[in-house]
Amino acid sequence: MKIDIVIPVYNEAENIGETLRAIDRNTAGIKDAEFSVNIVYDFPEDNTLPAVSAMVAEIKIPVRYTLNIAGGVVNAIKTGFRVSSGDFVLVTMADMSDDYSILDDMVGLANKGNDIVCPSRYMKGGKLVGGPPVKQFLSRLAGLTMHWFSGIPTHDSTNSYKLYRLSLVKTINIESEGGFEIGTEITVKVFRNGGKIAELPTIWFDREKGKSRFKLFKWIPKYLKWYFYLIKGKRNK
Repeated sequence: MKIDIVIPVYNEAENIGETLRAIDRNTAGIKDAEFSVNIVYDFPEDNTLPAVSAMVAEIKIPVRYTLNIAGGVVNAIKTGFRVSSGDFVLVTMADMSDDYSILDDMVGLANKGNDIVCPSRYMKGGKLVGGPPVKQFLSRLAGLTMHWFSGIPTHDSTNSYKLYRLSLVKTINIESEGGFEIGTEITVKVFRNGGKIAELPTIWFDREKGKSRFKLFKWIPKYLKWYFYLIKGKRNK
């Protein structure tokens, strides 16, 4: 199984080294999986790029760079999907918020035929550490009610950290134009169309370095679009 790891970046020099080392460490022993990293950046002056170049010789996992011509995180993720050629794509951030110790289990669930593997902060065993209280509350409320009201088999549809079957993603008309709601859109569309989704618990940590570019109040309407798309719709069996 070939897995492309897409990391959208925007001046993440403080975090990217630790992130790549953590990914390299936690993918090294996974059997029957070949990993590569794609750093997707918006502009050549991004300070992430020299930081990667300075440490990439320390790690074994291959790293490449892709320019996101349109700019913005949603287009970075779309670009990552478009240029990937793996069986699966893992979308993760550069800020050390995501838990890479579960990667082996995520690959195991993908090998069982699941189309999306969703790490969940809000299922039993999951945890969210830090972050703005309002963001925590709204994210938890959305994830749990989407699960309760629709039966979607994840308690955390809004988590951006997911493993996707690429061939299926490429059949989806992705409409997101805001930001991280793209992960919610893909998840609910795959579920509505009868795809297989699995979840496992994860611990999410708020960033310690750098500035978050998550635009909570600007993006709430974008998330609500897919919330109601899921809640009001019917699943195709």
